[in-house]
Amino acid sequence: MSVKAQLTGTVVSDKMEKTVVVAVERQVRHEVYGKSQRRTSKFVAHNENNEAKVGDTVAIAESRPLSRRKRWVVTRVVAKAPAV
Repeated sequence: MSVKAQLTGTVVSDKMEKTVVVAVERQVRHEVYGKSQRRTSKFVAHNENNEAKVGDTVAIAESRPLSRRKRWVVTRVVAKAPAV
């Protein structure tokens, strides 16, 4: 059995029911110029109990397809967003 991928990112949207959009940042070097760049990927993840809110840092894990775009599940909330 294969190992499931795990990522950590920030919740950027929680407007859907039981679903959040998580932005994962990574650093990539430019092929020609060598400058480090930040690249962001957005993943739609299943959030069963709606515990993750906008601004929270969450861990997500790969899962079976749950819908057309949803292939990740929120495993835990790493850090809550600071209250404003």
